[in-house]
Amino acid sequence: MTTAAVADRTWRDTVRAYVGLTKPRIIELLLVTTVPTMVVAQRGLPPLRLVLATLVGGSLAAASANAINNYLDRDIDEVMDRTARRPLVAATVAPEAALRFGLVLGVVAFAWLAALVNVLSAVLASGAILFYVFVYTMGLKRRSTQNIVIGGAAGCVPVLVGWAAVTNTVGLPALVLFAIVFAWTPPHFWALAVKYREDYARAGVPMLPAVRGIAETARQILLYSVLLVAVTLMFGPIGGMGALYLTAASLLGGWFVYLAWRLVRDASERVAMRLFRYSITYLGLLFAAMAVDAVVGGLVV
Repeated sequence: MTTAAVADRTWRDTVRAYVGLTKPRIIELLLVTTVPTMVVAQRGLPPLRLVLATLVGGSLAAASANAINNYLDRDIDEVMDRTARRPLVAATVAPEAALRFGLVLGVVAFAWLAALVNVLSAVLASGAILFYVFVYTMGLKRRSTQNIVIGGAAGCVPVLVGWAAVTNTVGLPALVLFAIVFAWTPPHFWALAVKYREDYARAGVPMLPAVRGIAETARQILLYSVLLVAVTLMFGPIGGMGALYLTAASLLGGWFVYLAWRLVRDASERVAMRLFRYSITYLGLLFAAMAVDAVVGGLVV
C-alpha cells in the first residue's frame, strides 16, 4: 500500500471517528420532530433558508451534547457491549480531543442559530446541551431509575427550537409538542433497554429494566404509552389540528398502546424490540401527519 493510500485511509478513519462521536442516528431522530414543528408553527411551508439554518444549528447542538456525553461516559461505554465500539473506547479519538470537539460544536451551534435564526432558538439549543450534560449525564444517569424520564427532556427541546425559529416565541402548542416527545421517550428507550439490561447492570447504570426487571418496566411502558396518546389527542384542539391529524394520532397511538399491552402480557426481549422499532416509526408518522394537516388546513383557509 502506498504512503498516499495509508494517509487517505487515516484521514477517512479520523473523520469517521469524529462523526461517530456525534451519534448521528440520534441526531436524525431528534430532527424528525423539528421540521414538522416548523410547518405547524408556520401553518404552511416555512422559508427553505430558515429550515436549513435551523436544522444545521440543531444538528450542531445535538452533536455537541453527544460528543461531551462520549467523553463523560467513556468508562461505562468500555464495559457495555452496545457501546464498546464507540470512538473513545476504540481509542480512535483522544478523550481531551473529544471534549474540545464537543465544546467547540456547542459554541458554533449558539453562534449559528443566533446569527441565522434567532437568539431564542440559540438559547434553547444551548440549554438542551447543558441539561443533557449536567442533569442527565452527570446527575441522573448513574444515580436514578428516572434518569431517562427526566433527562429525556433534553431530547424534547428540538420542537421548542423549531417553534421558536418560526415564531420567536414558545407558545402553548410548542409546550404540548414538548410533552408529546417527553411522554414518548420512556417507552421508546426502556423498550431498547430491555435488550441491553445486562449491559446496564454490568456498568452500574440503574436503567429501569436492569433494576426492576422486565415485568415492572413493561407496566411503566404501558402507563407512559397511554399518557402519550392522551397528550397527542390533546394537541388536536390546542394546535388547531384537523381530522387528518386526529385520525392518525388515534390509529398510531392505538397500535402503540396495543404493543405496550402485549409487552405486559409477554415480557420478552422479542416483544420489547418490536415496540422499540415501532416507536421510531410512530414518531416520524405522527409528526408527518401534523405537518400535512397544517399544510392542508392552510391551503383550505
